[in-house]
Amino acid sequence: MPTAIELHARKTRGHDARVAHAVALLREAAADHAGRIVQATSLGVEGMVITDLIARHGLAIPVATLDTGALHAETLALIPRIRQRYGVEVQVFRPQQEAVVQFVRRHGEDAMYRSVELRKSCCDVRKKEPMRRLLEGRTAWITGLRREQSESRSRVPHFELDADSREKFYPLADWSEADIWHYVATHDVPYNPLHDQFFPSIGCAPCTRAVSLGEDHRAGRWWWEQEGAKECGLHLRPEPIAA
Repeated sequence: MPTAIELHARKTRGHDARVAHAVALLREAAADHAGRIVQATSLGVEGMVITDLIARHGLAIPVATLDTGALHAETLALIPRIRQRYGVEVQVFRPQQEAVVQFVRRHGEDAMYRSVELRKSCCDVRKKEPMRRLLEGRTAWITGLRREQSESRSRVPHFELDADSREKFYPLADWSEADIWHYVATHDVPYNPLHDQFFPSIGCAPCTRAVSLGEDHRAGRWWWEQEGAKECGLHLRPEPIAA
């Protein structure tokens, strides 16, 4: 089976300029929000590229992630790999254990499959509540959303204000799949081995599957739902303030 690098990595026109722009944006964000900014990573390949850029250029931006209690072992294994590779301690935020226990007791382990409302309630408990703590006291955050990932993300700007008026930066907004994997190959960036098994977008284990040739990048997320519901609520976007 070919790896994701073998399938996707190639240098395209403008790649170096896109890398330089991403670094410049990260530098500006770190300077403008010194001590109050964070990279919120899901540990997918885009997040790993951003962590590499931050570490490679010595930027004062801490890295944080959510451990929902339902992630693949391959995803969690990246946390010590980041520490070993970059000397960066990843801040890990977990859901309130009692809230998870109560949710499962009321609705069962398979609640997410029974309705969109229950799936979103599960995301509220496992993702949105710990994300609020991750962002507490921050005035800015960085994520790896890209325009190419899905129709709902096709107009992602390089920065905007989120619903709580924090600045939110998307340094890879205009990067292609080829850009991402060329960067990974060039700099030997660690990544989740599930990407080599046709998992382009990786979330909680019960809610993620591999995709088939020609499917949308996020088709493997909540695949049993209608297309319009394919977000967990962490990245619901207001109208952008910059394009």
